[in-house]
Amino acid sequence: MRWDNLAENTGEAGSGALFAADAVTTRTFDTPEFQGITFHEIRARSIVNRVPGASRMPFEWTVNPYRGCTHACVYCFARKTHSYLDLDTGLDFDSQIVVKVNAPELVRRELASSRWHGAHIAMGTNVDCYQRAEGRYRLMPGIIAALRDHANPFSILTKGTLILRDLELLRQAAEVAEVGISVSVGFVDLELWRTVEPGTPSPERRLDVVRTLSANGIDCGVLMAPVIPFLGDRPDQLRATVGAIAAAGATSVTPLVLHLRPGAREWFMRWLARHHPRLVGRYEQLYADGAYAPTWYQRAVTRRVHELAAESGIGPAHRGESRRIRAPQERSGPWPSIDGPGDTQLTLL
Repeated sequence: MRWDNLAENTGEAGSGALFAADAVTTRTFDTPEFQGITFHEIRARSIVNRVPGASRMPFEWTVNPYRGCTHACVYCFARKTHSYLDLDTGLDFDSQIVVKVNAPELVRRELASSRWHGAHIAMGTNVDCYQRAEGRYRLMPGIIAALRDHANPFSILTKGTLILRDLELLRQAAEVAEVGISVSVGFVDLELWRTVEPGTPSPERRLDVVRTLSANGIDCGVLMAPVIPFLGDRPDQLRATVGAIAAAGATSVTPLVLHLRPGAREWFMRWLARHHPRLVGRYEQLYADGAYAPTWYQRAVTRRVHELAAESGIGPAHRGESRRIRAPQERSGPWPSIDGPGDTQLTLL
């Protein structure tokens, strides 16, 4: 595995090595939920990273405490980043997980720097910060606490139910800064979910997260992603998904059609050939010009989802907006300790 002189250039923008090769500790755990998974614990040199200027993302800064993801979504665009470690973008991405064990202290240190001016930080935009590993490593409570203590605006996108563990921290952060929460639910078809997102909580469990957040006064939008051509884009499927999202109390729904970047494309097409061989030719045609489906197709899906959302009384999220949980206000006195119970695991079903 190649650790030396590693610099991220997709989704994050560092300079020089992210960590030293002698700072890596490799672990495996015997518990059933981590069977076949290897964790590479590293002490990163930086954690708040600038998004490349050419990115389509509506934010400039990210924090990614993990690399690789046990959610094992076959379409995940972040798969390419594993090739920079001489790991493959398929099974290795799903099972060789890099854990930046010092992420909370780095966030606190970098936010305290005179060079930092309080810009919005997005999390969960590369790999999920609430994947199963978070139940053991508990990096997010320290990260959220640091953002809270510096009144720094942030957003989280997740497929993980474990975010509910940090509900009180999120409420505390929202007292002093803008906080945006989004849950990713691209479809509610259980057969499709079991094959394309095998390591994630079910769509219904994710919608339970939306319900719980809403019940606790936290606005939560849904990123309806990905809408998978020919497998999840039928009118009845779109209607069922939007209806379920609305019933869960989501404040917005924003569709995003599947895109297939290098690394993800090869793995997805192998999956497609195994599970839906009749669709291989249609995909080769639809994605002949690159990673993105044709504009006409994306617009058609977006228009239909927005129509269904309007019927259900919800609308799209505006580009780059943060959903405020509660009006920021002055606070005096210390925050409660973030220490809590030990290992927590995601519920898949």
